[in-house]
Order: sequence, then structure tokens, then C-alpha cells
Amino acid sequence: MSHQQQTRTRPGGSAKALSEAYDTALLDLDGVVYAGGDAIAHAVDSLGAARDGGMHLAYVTNNALRTPDEVAAHLTELGIPAAAGDVITSAHAVARLIADQVPPGSRVLVIGGEGLRVALRERGLVPVESAEDSPVAVAQGYGGPDLAWSRFAEASYAIRRGVPWFASNTDLTIPSARGIAPGNGAAVEVVRIATGAEPQVAGKPLPPMHRETILRTGAERALVVGDRLDTDIEGANGGGVDSLLVLTGVTDAAQLLAAEAKYRPTFVDADLRGLLRGQPEVVGGDGEFRCGGWTASVRGDVLGLEGEGEAMDALRAMCGVAWGLAGDGSCGLEVGEALRRVGLG
Repeated sequence: MSHQQQTRTRPGGSAKALSEAYDTALLDLDGVVYAGGDAIAHAVDSLGAARDGGMHLAYVTNNALRTPDEVAAHLTELGIPAAAGDVITSAHAVARLIADQVPPGSRVLVIGGEGLRVALRERGLVPVESAEDSPVAVAQGYGGPDLAWSRFAEASYAIRRGVPWFASNTDLTIPSARGIAPGNGAAVEVVRIATGAEPQVAGKPLPPMHRETILRTGAERALVVGDRLDTDIEGANGGGVDSLLVLTGVTDAAQLLAAEAKYRPTFVDADLRGLLRGQPEVVGGDGEFRCGGWTASVRGDVLGLEGEGEAMDALRAMCGVAWGLAGDGSCGLEVGEALRRVGLG
């Protein structure tokens, strides 16, 4: 059984900086590199240093709203030089999924933004705006906060007539500068309720997105970097790729400790500075694990913590206890006091 197939009972360790141990970082954008258009703290400097050290940076996002050119221009404005070819979106993945099932030149009803239209044209398909335009497929992607409600009705009319339905992704939420907002998955639920249908989904964590990413990057030793357990990390585990979870977006420390096996990352760090350093080993067993200056242990139904040092080392030790106790499932220990002690609660 491979390393990726085994149940992960503790975070991994790396003597080398992760930017040296892996040739390509497959970076999620929302909640990892930026939030609401603004760069997340330490992202610009960390990515610049990783790139200067020889790591290839690819930006892989479930957000199908913007075109790769727009995403690359935004990254460059933030101080992260990027070209359109460095950007892979769920629009790319869903467009390929549709193109594999319909004839070239087919009409596709678009419920979403320009990023989805551009990706469909790249695959030789013709975006249309109405169910009356004789589409052979419906493609739904994130359309931004101003997407008109009438677009969901248009999708419903076509799907109820038997037109196949495809979704770029089903993320229920998306990080913004003001907090967590509804994502494309919430919009997909609207259409599902109206039609009773189920879409074919392309984005993370499903295989079409992983396939698209590998085809476009040619990565040999890839590291997925994300903020979501149920897309970034699950997708990495499903594809047999190591991962780094950063705590700058959707997932918090308590959710990480409670993660089922399929959602557990290889590495964890506070932010993208984690690319530039190694990861200390988590050692121990039988309900007691150590990392750095911290020791975590089981105390009845409470996760106990003793020692001092870096908060991330404490969290890694706590993961060893929680994941080891839970097996493939979710840990039910009380973790609030331990997390508060290191400022993560």
C-alpha cells in the first residue's frame, strides 16, 4: 500500500524546505494567495522566494469566474508575477469534460462568468445564453455576487427538457474580504432543487480537475497547497499527491483536528511561509505525541497539551493524538482549551 493510500495518523515531516522537496506547488487562490482581491499576509514574499529558489508555481482554483489572463494580471498586480499559462481553473476542467461528450461546435448554455465562456471556446464549443438557443449541455460555474436569479431559471428550463448538466465545482462557500460568502455549490443547490437533477462535477476534489492540472503543468513532484479540507486536501489525497494546508482561509484548527482520514493533509502551517521551511517530525504513539517543544496527550475525553514553543508545532502534535485516536473517522475529543492555549481557539 502506498504512502498516500494509508490512513494518515499524524502530519508528515520534511528535513528540507517544502519548496526544495517538491518541484511544483499547485496553489489554490481564494483563501491561500488572496481573499477578496487582496493578498493574504506573507503570500507575496513567500511565493517570490519559492519561485526564486526554483519551484514552479501553478495556480489551481475552483473559481470559474475569471479568465486565466485576468487571474494572472491580478496576481502580477499583487507582486506575484504570473502568466495565463500558470493558471488552471475549474472552467478548464469542466470544458474538457463537456468536450469529451459532445461534438465539436456544440452549443453550451452558460450559467456563470467570462472564465467559463473562454474555457468552452478553447475546447471548440459555442457558449449561448438561453435555453431557447438549442444547447446540448448546461455549464454552471461561479458567476460572482451579482449573477442574476434569472440565470438559474434558464438552467432549469434546459435541464428539465433533458439537457445534460455540468458544474465547474460545488464549493458551498468562498472566502471574501468581508468573510465567508456563498459559493458555486450554493448556486448549484438552487438548480438541483428546481430540477431534481444531478450535475456532472469537474472541480476539486474530483478526478477531472486533477487530470487537467497534471496535463497543464507536467508536475512530477507536486505539492497541493490549499485552505479547504473538502476540496484541496481531499483532491490531493485522491490523486496520490502530498499536500500543505494553510490556515488562512476556510479551515480552522478545530476542523483540522476533527478531519476524517480522506481530508487530512500531509503538512500544515499557518500561511505560505510554510513553503520556505521544513516540517518537524511528529513522534510518539499510544495517545501521546510530541512535536517541537510540545507534548499532546489524551486525558479522558479531553486533548491535553503541555510545553512551549511554536503554535504550529503544538497543532501538529495535537493532530497526532486526534487522528491516531480517530482512525479513519472523526475525533470527538474536547480540544477547545488546548487550542486557546496556543492562540488557535
